Amino acid sequence: MSHGGFTTCLWFDGQAEEAAHYYVSVFKDSRIGRITHWSEAGPGEAGTVLTVEFTANGQKFVALNGGPEFTFSEAVSFMILCVDQREIDHYWTRLTEDGGEGGPCGWLKDKYGVSWQVCPERLLEMTNDPDPQKAARAFGAMMKMGKLDLAALEKAYAGE
Repeated sequence: MSHGGFTTCLWFDGQAEEAAHYYVSVFKDSRIGRITHWSEAGPGEAGTVLTVEFTANGQKFVALNGGPEFTFSEAVSFMILCVDQREIDHYWTRLTEDGGEGGPCGWLKDKYGVSWQVCPERLLEMTNDPDPQKAARAFGAMMKMGKLDLAALEKAYAGE
């Protein structure tokens, strides 16, 4: 593992390797790195996967088979900034497949319970517009959506 920056550790209950491969399949600029295994010292079963280092969308992660003690919650989410509706649709579809679920305002949970915000970069510009009415219209439209619809957001922003 390289030094500097951050590596996000995701805690799984036996699904670390499966999850790492899944995320690498969803995001570009992704790859699997070093895989470590439990030793005879335990507490996991010797020889089973302990950690899987991986990169997803250029970000460093390690998936850890830590056991059932902890689960994911919406208190931590990963924001995916998208350039267009095609990217929004891709990430929304892939991350809600096989048991994931869409939520409000561009948020979703994947099949492992990890929360993601699938957000067009343009929305950040709209909601931070110096014109408070334009910003409020864009924000109000976003609040009514599940998967974000960039064209509808632009229309609300423009007052159409």
